[in-house]
Amino acid sequence: MSIRVHKAPVGKLAQTVEIDPHTLLVDMDEASGGDDLSPNPHDLLDAALGACTALTLKLYAGRKQWPLLNADVVITHEEAPGHYRLQRVITLQGELTEEQRSRLLEIANKCPIHRVLTGEIAIDTSLAG
Repeated sequence: MSIRVHKAPVGKLAQTVEIDPHTLLVDMDEASGGDDLSPNPHDLLDAALGACTALTLKLYAGRKQWPLLNADVVITHEEAPGHYRLQRVITLQGELTEEQRSRLLEIANKCPIHRVLTGEIAIDTSLAG
């Protein structure tokens, strides 16, 4: 799989993101020079962690046949030069025991995006052509 990003037909800065058959729009807020037409790249990064967490918890609880109705995940972040700190608050809905809730917290910290973000990341960049 590859992801292609190119200038969107709308907005000053907006980009079209093509992920296989899916298309997203990414923009910057007006204060940053964009038109605020869609989420910005940091929003997408934060959303990836939130979505991965909720999906991972729902899948795990389903396999265990635990009564997890929903995992509501709220992600916020603090940002400074060279520093990006994510805060994740999870609300588990359903008649879960304290043991199940504790285990689901452990599982949240093992979701694939959490592992990527807390592991070593290397980016290799080159120019085409």
